[in-house]
Amino acid sequence: MADEQKPKNPKDETAKKPSPDDEVAGKAYDGRLMRRLLTYLRPYKLQTGLSALTIFFKASTDVMGPYLVKVAVDTYMTNTPPAKLSWLARHLSSRPMTGITQIGCLYLGALLLTYVLEFAQTYMMQWTGQKIMFDLRSQIFRHLQRMQPSFFDHNPVGKLVTRVTSDVDALNEMFTSGVLAIFEDIFVLLFIVLIMLRMSWPLALLALSVIPAILYVTKIFRRHVRDSYRRQRAATARINSFTQEYVSGMSIVQLFNRERRAFNDYSAVNAENKQAWTDAIFAYAVYYPVVEFLSATAIALIIWRGGISALHYLQATQLHELQPLLHALPKASSVVTVGILIAFIQYAQRFFRPIQDLSEKYNILQAAMAASERVFKLLDTEPSIVSPASPVTGDNSGRVEFHNVWFTYQALDEAQRTRVAAATEEELNTFADIEWILRGVTFTVEPDETAAIVGHTGAGKTTITGLMMRFYDIQRGSILVDGVDVRKQDLKKLRQRFGVVLQDPFLFTGTISDNIRLGSKWITDERLQRAADEVNVGDFIRSLPLQFDEPVRERGATLSTGQKQLISFARALAHDPGILILDEATSSVDTDTELRVRLALSRMITGRTSILIAHRLSTIQRADTILVMHKGQLRERGTHQQLLTERGLYWKLYQLQYRDQELGTGSDSVPLEPLSAD
Repeated sequence: MADEQKPKNPKDETAKKPSPDDEVAGKAYDGRLMRRLLTYLRPYKLQTGLSALTIFFKASTDVMGPYLVKVAVDTYMTNTPPAKLSWLARHLSSRPMTGITQIGCLYLGALLLTYVLEFAQTYMMQWTGQKIMFDLRSQIFRHLQRMQPSFFDHNPVGKLVTRVTSDVDALNEMFTSGVLAIFEDIFVLLFIVLIMLRMSWPLALLALSVIPAILYVTKIFRRHVRDSYRRQRAATARINSFTQEYVSGMSIVQLFNRERRAFNDYSAVNAENKQAWTDAIFAYAVYYPVVEFLSATAIALIIWRGGISALHYLQATQLHELQPLLHALPKASSVVTVGILIAFIQYAQRFFRPIQDLSEKYNILQAAMAASERVFKLLDTEPSIVSPASPVTGDNSGRVEFHNVWFTYQALDEAQRTRVAAATEEELNTFADIEWILRGVTFTVEPDETAAIVGHTGAGKTTITGLMMRFYDIQRGSILVDGVDVRKQDLKKLRQRFGVVLQDPFLFTGTISDNIRLGSKWITDERLQRAADEVNVGDFIRSLPLQFDEPVRERGATLSTGQKQLISFARALAHDPGILILDEATSSVDTDTELRVRLALSRMITGRTSILIAHRLSTIQRADTILVMHKGQLRERGTHQQLLTERGLYWKLYQLQYRDQELGTGSDSVPLEPLSAD
């Protein structure tokens, strides 16, 4: 509990702040974003067009009900029918029972047609929405595959997962329940207004008199909901990122008893999400009752004013004064009958329902705009490392050359890049605003040569191998593989030349054979099994129930670290790379397994350029050349015996490990040959 009482660290508070990507600013409705979203409908123009057509006809059938009621009441349910029958009434039977039956059948037919049209529209748009989701998620995943490793250094996995899942779901809802549904509501409103104006324009204007108040309330509502939904989307991304990170590291959390602290941190992020939703819910809780009240007010005005007009009409008909009344009014549509009054009440109820639906569609639209901003910002982030327009093919010799390479992981601005290009080597070392990882590194690894890179942690060993495969671009100098600068080569072909075994092996969900092949169909079963046997993991795999088809769980959870490492060796060997990189590849295996792996290594390095990174000097003593790195610089180079003779940095490292072995603390670092032989 002591850690709970410590004052807050400003760095912790900074870490909890949302990233700029989470707080994307913009309009609630952005025409540019909407036009870009609608481009995803192009492959499905037929389905979209049919859906739009069904929406138009569905909107027209939706408004038929009150009109049919009006015709039934005025034509058959009053003592005196209207002097001028409507077009529909003239085509109905003059007998009340027959006419009412006909209207009832028309009403039922309109409902059935509405249901059929709604089914067709819903099915087609849901189908189209799923297709768009598939296309968009595929596009995002392809884009992520093209991004350079530095992109993932600065973007949490949870946030990227949110882009592919939650944000795409929000866009799907817009396509299936938003865009075309908005047009349906608009068509319904338009038809209702036209019919009401046709029946009685004074009463229609009275019903529409509350619209300005509704628009004003909606404007206030939208302003409040907009901010809430932006905060909710940002909080969701942080929840996903936090959960992914802490679930992956749950063993560390439990080992150091950090459950309470982790829970408190998660609760803080979760509280932000809850507060954002609470604010949105409050806005809806206020908005809907206000709209209901205004719509009820409109209906009350219709009943009041329409009722008075209807009573006057009834009195006039009873006194046989209808014709003078009609002549006195400017238009016959100003007359309000009982049927018109009933129809107006029903239309008023139906009129304000689409307005409320439009507010709900605004909710969907708002979520989609916020999601599209994030998705398109991700898609618009161009990879900084791409293949050149006219790539140059190397000679496949396996030669690796570094020429005066300067490198930093910092993202340099234009001014800094200009200074670096113009500076001398002495000036480069004085740049306080640049933390150099490599400083003027120059060396050559000849074809079929085995080179080892040693040095203290942070000396730049792993960085060198990453630069060979162009995971990062250098700031100065040049790196040549197969005689061609890596920046002039096709990335795919360049990386196909390398086989890499890392200190922390990574296995994917699937089978053991899937993890060795990694989708390379040209690797036959015979080649796969031979590679496993050559790294001494074949016997272990054959002891499993399903052998090479044994399932592998996420990150190889059912295998030991050493077993995963050996499978990684088999993966590298099966792909027959021209250049082999082993980055602390034997650090996760026991001494006996290491001895067997080193025997296999002698076969793996035959006929190819090999680069070994190791802290255990015993694993690299037979290397053709050893590169000694220190603080980003290449300080020494030579064979094992030559470097010992120079009594420099390598000699000190060797003596340190030798002393550990003498004291019995470095028993797992026993060299392959007796020290006396050196």
